[in-house]
Amino acid sequence: MAAIVLRVLGGVGGGYGIAALSTMLLSTSLPMPKAEAVLTASMASFAIFAGAIVWAFAARSVARAWLGLAIPAALLALALLIPGSGA
Repeated sequence: MAAIVLRVLGGVGGGYGIAALSTMLLSTSLPMPKAEAVLTASMASFAIFAGAIVWAFAARSVARAWLGLAIPAALLALALLIPGSGA
C-alpha cells in the first residue's frame, strides 16, 4: 500500500514539476510568436504530465520511479538556468 501512495505522490507531484518546467523551457525557446509558443508548450505539458504518471507506475521500483522523475526535472531546471536558453 505504501508503494502505491509513493508512486501516486511521485507521479502527481513529479509530473506537475516536470510539466511546469518543460512548459517554461518550451515557451521561451520555441521559434514562433510568443502567444503561440506559450499555447503550444501548455498543450504539450498535458502529454508530459500524463507520461510522468505512467512512468511512475511502469517503473520496476519506487526508487526507480522517483529517480526517473527527478533526473528529467533537474535537467530541465538546469537548462532554464543556462544563459541564452530564453528564460
